[in-house]
Amino acid sequence: MTTTAVLPTPRSGQLTGTTTLLRFNLRRDRLMLMLWIAVVALLVLSLPKSLASVYSTPAERADVARQLLTNGSLRSLYGPVFGDSLGALTAWRIGGYAAVLAGVMSLLVVVRHTRDEEESGRQEIVSSGAVGRRAPLTAALLTAAVANAVLALLIAAGLAGQGAAGALALGLAIGATGVVFASLAAIVAQFTESARLARGLTGGLLGAAFVLRAAADAAVNDGSSPLTWVSPVGWAENLRPFAGERWWVLLLFAVAALAQGAVAYALAGRRDVGMSFWPARPGPAHGRLGSAGALAWRLQRGAVLGWGLAFLAAGAVFGGMAKGAADLVGDNARTRKIIERMGGGSGLTDAFLATMTGMLGLVAALYIVASVLRLHGEETTGRAEPLLAAPVARLRWAAGHLLIAFGGTALILALGGLGLALGHGHEPGALLAGCLVQVPAVWTLGALTVLLYGLAPRLAPAAWGAAGAVLLLGWLGPALDVPQVALDVSPFGHVPKLPGGEMGWGPLLALTAIAVVLTAGGLAGLRRRDLIT
Repeated sequence: MTTTAVLPTPRSGQLTGTTTLLRFNLRRDRLMLMLWIAVVALLVLSLPKSLASVYSTPAERADVARQLLTNGSLRSLYGPVFGDSLGALTAWRIGGYAAVLAGVMSLLVVVRHTRDEEESGRQEIVSSGAVGRRAPLTAALLTAAVANAVLALLIAAGLAGQGAAGALALGLAIGATGVVFASLAAIVAQFTESARLARGLTGGLLGAAFVLRAAADAAVNDGSSPLTWVSPVGWAENLRPFAGERWWVLLLFAVAALAQGAVAYALAGRRDVGMSFWPARPGPAHGRLGSAGALAWRLQRGAVLGWGLAFLAAGAVFGGMAKGAADLVGDNARTRKIIERMGGGSGLTDAFLATMTGMLGLVAALYIVASVLRLHGEETTGRAEPLLAAPVARLRWAAGHLLIAFGGTALILALGGLGLALGHGHEPGALLAGCLVQVPAVWTLGALTVLLYGLAPRLAPAAWGAAGAVLLLGWLGPALDVPQVALDVSPFGHVPKLPGGEMGWGPLLALTAIAVVLTAGGLAGLRRRDLIT
């Protein structure tokens, strides 16, 4: 007697398997999402205490609010201030940036679970089972929505003491911004075959939204510019947490998210898995790249150009702000102490400029981590293996990418110094030096990334955690009176505070030596281990 095995057939439902995929996504991303949510929530929740120590009386808060109304540079950077309570100042100081961070978190989640899965071929395997056509996209959007909902609830609960309505409004503004950019990422992921390009395009749109908001607020001090209403980041500020909440603004977020989600669903139904509406162009019949370094430059030149232009523009904004630093601080000794602790004990203007050069250095750490991890991405996607099967040595292949990572750091920081000089109007040499002394500290984090990649490639993404911790420590440490011994854990704690401070070559040479040793250790590990296949 023969028996016949009856295989289960997929159900016809377009959303079949969504719940299973959602649980899988949340489990797979649990560490990354917990880190993102914790960092963003901590940034927001730490502000009231910090602001209370700086502006301890209602009169001081009212005075700074009046000064902010006349400072276009600060409005472009943080947005307008709509009230003088601790809650309103918290929303002004961090609300826009927290919304941008929520957008970054959301676009990374959606692209990872849509275009990344298709590019790697895993989505085709999953879709061969009992999984509906739109289940992966739905699960990706729901993953981002859950993360933003948790973030919004944490912020609302943590700030409830400043006013329940304002806390809820700020939490919803930040979370809703993340959901809007999640649905936007879902659209972009339909157009490109490359996950890296999808992340870059969505990140560019997020940056454009921030720039639109900044340009609008620089011109108008009450958030009423038409450009503000074009940007979701502008919607977040116009919800006006702790300052007469405008709850109807939440309808804009809902309509945008639903409309973009509908477009993403329509596009996803009109293409095959793994395909896109902008197919990759075929390469030339005969290769024109003469070395592994030339290939690395071709792959990373767009990132270098984008980061360089961003640093040039940011430097110009920071330089313009320095002109009004003394007026903004006024007689507030606590604010002066924080700025001088971040920028050295020199005059207030020099200390403010040194603080800005330090901030550029901290942000440059994100560039070098991303650039070094391009090696990890090339390896895990299988593109490095055929290249290394040719007469290309591993170290030569890695050296091309590392040259761009470490050399690009010096380039973008030099452009940041040039921007500071253009915005401030003088001291070009001192400002350029203030940015370039950050290079050894940034290189140290880049070298740590190389070490992780070479010795334990599966742990290489943990370098983002190190960069985030250093950024958080440098940004909030001085304001929260973190002991100097803790600040010195960061390589940036040993960098001379320029302009205005004393130049010391010893710490810079020591950091450079550490970077060389860590990089050598990582390359030695890469040379000896097997590739990830």
